[in-house]
Amino acid sequence: MIALTRLGYAYPGDDPVLANVSLEVERGDLVGLVGANGSGKSTLMALVAGLYTPTEGSLTVDGFDHPGRGESVRAICRLVMQDADLQILGATVEEDLLLGRKRSDETVHRARKLAGRFNLLEAWERPVHTLSWGMKRKLCLAAALLDEPKVLLLDEPFSGLDYPAMREMRRLLAENREGGLTQIVSSHDLECFVDMVDQLAVLDSGRLALAGPPHSVIGDMRAHGVRPPCSWNAGQGIMPWEDDAQ
Repeated sequence: MIALTRLGYAYPGDDPVLANVSLEVERGDLVGLVGANGSGKSTLMALVAGLYTPTEGSLTVDGFDHPGRGESVRAICRLVMQDADLQILGATVEEDLLLGRKRSDETVHRARKLAGRFNLLEAWERPVHTLSWGMKRKLCLAAALLDEPKVLLLDEPFSGLDYPAMREMRRLLAENREGGLTQIVSSHDLECFVDMVDQLAVLDSGRLALAGPPHSVIGDMRAHGVRPPCSWNAGQGIMPWEDDAQ
């Protein structure tokens, strides 16, 4: 589904932020992209979404190569940024979900159905500035899923959430995976979702330091600035975070 080949990126006039990153993601997988702050996670997510053009190497998403087919990559990928306020453009929940879309009965029906899934239907006409942080996160996620992407990229989706909202985010990730959606979740903290992922990819100073199933990676990640989750035990593996989220 996704293949990164010696991928690199440098902002104009700066040293490379990413270098020689090679990684493969299978269709329908849930991948945890982890690393210390400044390791290049957000930049890598933007590259996979087709928002940036690699300065080295290449990437392929669902058969579309980039550089070359960036517009096709952007059409099938959706990135939900860490700061919801940077992504919400409409004045109300309704306006934000329908912004830029042809307002047909079918589109409104789909938007309301997604709003119901995310418990936002009662807030349909509410001004977005009155929403809680968690509700804003869910609005951004609903808007992304309304486009029916093949790849969903979530940048620090658990940041700032309280315990009930974390459980809700886990439920949504599980539902998306059951629906066959390929997901990459970036985070500097694994505790909230490590038991759910198929693969972990650890970035260290712009390079891919570790990649593989969680049990093969967690024991070595401390050396790369990432704290192993408290739910992991070297002898017992990863303990479930919440049984009812599976």
